[in-house]
Amino acid sequence: MGRYATYPTTVEDLRVLNLKFLSENKYLKPNSIRSGVITWSNKSGEKNSISIRSNIEKNSGVITLQYTVNNERKINYQINLISKVSNLGTGLVWFFVCPFTNSNCRKLHFIDGYFQHRTANPHLMYEKQIEPKIWRKWNKAFGAEFNDHLYFELHKKYFKRFYNGKITKRYARIRKKLNERDEVNLKELENYFLKKS
Repeated sequence: MGRYATYPTTVEDLRVLNLKFLSENKYLKPNSIRSGVITWSNKSGEKNSISIRSNIEKNSGVITLQYTVNNERKINYQINLISKVSNLGTGLVWFFVCPFTNSNCRKLHFIDGYFQHRTANPHLMYEKQIEPKIWRKWNKAFGAEFNDHLYFELHKKYFKRFYNGKITKRYARIRKKLNERDEVNLKELENYFLKKS
């Protein structure tokens, strides 16, 4: 009898609490208190929700999360927030202070029943890390073409390629991804898929 495949949990498999969502939903408004419920749906349509309460001061704050895990374990804990002045001069940039790793981060992942920084699980990997080597080559060769968002991002109205005479990190990242495609040996890919067919 064959063995069951064992796939490691990836970062992409985990539920995420991110500051962009909290900001868009007014949970990070300075000098305010806000309560609400956040609901997630998984691939099978099953829904889970958590109660959230934010207490935000001028440049720091606390988020309180309350929920039940596996219909039995009640969880209630706080996550501190800190802020830093944006280097673009457009206000504050908020960060979680992970209560388990003490890391400053913009996203917390649901690991072992708690929202925490991804480094709380040292065995956690990204999907790309467990892809077969040939698929990584395929994505380098054609990923940029199949993911048009890179080109759309490059041609956005206010996209900055240079700032103060230096190339921006965002532009460098996109350019690197586009250049990776040119380094792939397309003959090697062709031979691989001919063997498989």
